[in-house]
Amino acid sequence: MRCDVAIIGAGAAGLSLAWRLLCPPRGAAVPSVVLVDAPPGPLRPPPRTWCYWERGTGEYDALLTASWPRVRLHGGDGRPVRRDLGALRYKMLTSESFTRGIRPRLAGLVRVEAVAEHVADGPGGATVSCRTAAGRERQVHARWLFDTRPPAPLPPSRVSLLQHFKGWFLRSERPVFAPDTVDLMDFRTPQPPQGLSFGYVLPLSPNEALVEYTEFSREPLPDEAYERALRHYTATLLGIGAFDVRGVERGRIPMTDARYDRRTGRSTFRIGAAGGAVRPSTGYAFAAIQRQTRAVAALLHAGRDPLPPPAYPRRSLLMDAILLRGIDTGRISGPDFFTRLFEEVPPERLLRFLDGDTRPSEEVRIGLRTPVLPMLRTTAELPFLARRA
Repeated sequence: MRCDVAIIGAGAAGLSLAWRLLCPPRGAAVPSVVLVDAPPGPLRPPPRTWCYWERGTGEYDALLTASWPRVRLHGGDGRPVRRDLGALRYKMLTSESFTRGIRPRLAGLVRVEAVAEHVADGPGGATVSCRTAAGRERQVHARWLFDTRPPAPLPPSRVSLLQHFKGWFLRSERPVFAPDTVDLMDFRTPQPPQGLSFGYVLPLSPNEALVEYTEFSREPLPDEAYERALRHYTATLLGIGAFDVRGVERGRIPMTDARYDRRTGRSTFRIGAAGGAVRPSTGYAFAAIQRQTRAVAALLHAGRDPLPPPAYPRRSLLMDAILLRGIDTGRISGPDFFTRLFEEVPPERLLRFLDGDTRPSEEVRIGLRTPVLPMLRTTAELPFLARRA
């Protein structure tokens, strides 16, 4: 099978790039696109929830589960910090809704349901060798290949933590949730010896919400530990009372200063989480994936080399590495750090900072709201740390 573009993986990055390629600007040719997606089973990612913030109306608004104009953070002392997002909205999109909603935009897409086993890059393009669930071998040859599978093992890094979590989609017997406000970080949860933990509440109605327990640390927890933490959080801290669990979500997101190769050959590239779209300090990726796939599609439609752009500026990634190292060593208290930022930095500027969209002068003002001495000490030692797998 031959095509202009082959994409491995039908997650947010793969589907976003496919539909952008198939809907070119006026006067541009429509490339032939083949999407290689693993059959149902352990290699296909489970359903998940993506959240992001955006100004005004966005291209996926019709597919959203919910959106909110306000966020709230609880410090370790229990004090709430409420922030109105102004022109921004915090938005929630499920992978199922995204996949259903984007399907009509994929006219002309050829799907191959198979496991990609090998990629060969050559002077005239790249070839994906894959195997179907029935054991049949197939090959797809493309002028350009985009791989969304995270590299295994991860690239070497100086700092490496995990954001790991488990959440319940629940319905309570009585109305206990504020539908217009997201609890972005609730640091009233018991803090681990190393790293940090927080609760996260996405209200869908007065009686429904996604409630998660999240940790930043080096290792994930046993499943029973997440269950205990969720029971404590919902009963003791939120006081929800009786409720039913309608669904479960769990995940592990690497938070690292590893350098992701966006180009792996003359015709092969990595995009999405595989191409560095996950923000190391927060785990957010969806907005960066949209920026990255929009830029790649524009380059391809213009007939240019489609190297994906960096998801974030270098200085943003440096600041993330400093923060993660500070949290990992215990020099910086994560709850105090994030609480102070939310208290003292205007919310719109803070969210632009988390998107890598602030000017250096703004970043200096934000930096002065952080624990300066521990940050400077961590900055000084970072160049001397070895990158390890």
